[in-house]
Amino acid sequence: MKTCLIAIWLLAAYALPSLAAETPTHVPSQLTSATIYRNAAEMNHTARVQLRKGSSSILLEDLSNNVDINSIQIHCSDPVTILSVEFSKQFLKPESRTALEKKLMDTLETANHQLARLEVQLRADNELLTLLRANKEIRGTQSGLSVTELMKMMEYFKQQTLELENDLLALREKETILQENINKLRNELSEAEQKNTRTSGSLTLQILSAAAVTAEFTISYITPTAGWIPSYDIRADNINKPLKLLYKAKITQATGLDWKQVRLSLSSAQPREQGNAPVLRTWFLKYSDPWSDLADSVLDKRASIRGALSGKLSGAQLDEVVVTALGVKRGGHLSEEPQEPIYIVNGKTMSAEQFNDIDQRAIKNIRVLKDREATALYGTAAAAGAVVVTLREELDDYVAVSDNQLNVTFDIDVPFDMASNGKEQQIILKQYDMPAGFIYYAAPKLSPDAFLLGEVTDWGKFNLLPGEASIIFEGTFVGRTLINPASTMDTLNLTLGRDKRVVVNREKISDFSSVKFLGSNKKQVFSYELTVKNNKKDAVVMVLKDQYPISSSKEIEAELLESTGASVNKETGLLTWKLQIQPGEIRKLRISYSVKYPKDRTLRLP
Repeated sequence: MKTCLIAIWLLAAYALPSLAAETPTHVPSQLTSATIYRNAAEMNHTARVQLRKGSSSILLEDLSNNVDINSIQIHCSDPVTILSVEFSKQFLKPESRTALEKKLMDTLETANHQLARLEVQLRADNELLTLLRANKEIRGTQSGLSVTELMKMMEYFKQQTLELENDLLALREKETILQENINKLRNELSEAEQKNTRTSGSLTLQILSAAAVTAEFTISYITPTAGWIPSYDIRADNINKPLKLLYKAKITQATGLDWKQVRLSLSSAQPREQGNAPVLRTWFLKYSDPWSDLADSVLDKRASIRGALSGKLSGAQLDEVVVTALGVKRGGHLSEEPQEPIYIVNGKTMSAEQFNDIDQRAIKNIRVLKDREATALYGTAAAAGAVVVTLREELDDYVAVSDNQLNVTFDIDVPFDMASNGKEQQIILKQYDMPAGFIYYAAPKLSPDAFLLGEVTDWGKFNLLPGEASIIFEGTFVGRTLINPASTMDTLNLTLGRDKRVVVNREKISDFSSVKFLGSNKKQVFSYELTVKNNKKDAVVMVLKDQYPISSSKEIEAELLESTGASVNKETGLLTWKLQIQPGEIRKLRISYSVKYPKDRTLRLP
């Protein structure tokens, strides 16, 4: 028996170190960048860990709680062997609250305490009022009270009742206001708490290292809980200037991690799409019901936008070469006696110390002026030269567009903070001037309004994606339209809204319309007058459309009688006029057609 116990103790002694070695070392990771796709995001983390010689187990924390396992990639700066990788969720993650949530909770707690004290006061006053009302009757021996004593009692009762009623009224008003504030605070707190941060992800790695090293790990993976969609603002100041296109992105993320100072790239790719090329199979004909919906594949066409803005100098170049009045400063040494140039930043003069304090990423353009050129612009203060600096102001200045083989990428050179709440965060990616031809369009049979259209050629270079666009014409929001770059047309047509200053009218002319009976047939003649008036200060080009009916039966005869010079499509019955209308001009057009059909039949006619 003693021998068995000794054997068990020896076994335990050997097993304990082995079990301890299996306990993984917890290592926090840092999210550094994210590439956001249309329906997913690739997140990139870094982690540093001290590895001992031999095998070890580490637990990389602070990852997304929703990960595509097949997309995980791990790289190490040192020659270590990763034996296995296991992903898991951490449900016992300590809950952290933001400063806003803490402030809201403290304010809500204070308001609840105030409400509780108010309710105590209300109960006390109600009890006093109940007691006062219960003892207001005069009975028994009190019936012999004098008039004076009775008046005193009545006055006392009246005074006390009024005081208590007024107190109760004021307390109820305070209670209502306090309850409204508490409800607002609860809604605000609930809004702040709607984040997917209750759990996080982790990776358990089994590692074999040939030596004790401090290893740098880079972890990347795809998560489906983030994405972006494009949207646009199309601004037109007037028809004589190019359109301004604001290319925007609506980003959402619910990855389980609050992104803090993370560099973002937006890609038009969709990595979760099926990657296999389609294969045609034998097509067997058979009877079936008509399809109600057809799914069309959308092929985005891309054009190349490359190169950087000219005239830029890096911070290192600026430190190495500075033009002065006496010579050139190279590598910290002057060829002659040194003098300091002045620094003009966005039109304002700065000292060298202030200039050196500027974040180099914020510099859009640097121009170095020599003595004569500098003094001509900035006076004698620039005798030693001038460094003219333009800073980036819009986010557009920090966005670089890369047209890749299969997608377009927008790299943003500014770190972002984004909460894991699934809400849209809108950013402006680029701003383009789009040369466009403007033309008015009207179909008065269907609508009495004239629509302004923008015709954009060579639109492929803007890397547009399908999305909704807000139209702002002459500073006024006029509506929304859809941009469909999947079109194979050379011209992209954008509807910019209705213009009430171009008036279009369609009126039936009774004197030229008639009904005749010819034997067994009935012949009707319809005549309409189209009127276009330009109330604008500028001439406009208009495409006007109308139609006449096309027969679908041998018994029905339709004939176009008059169209005032319109372009006629005899297969569809469409009439098209292209008009140049001067300011204040009124143009009148006429359309007339006849329809002949059996008089015993009823034909649907206008």
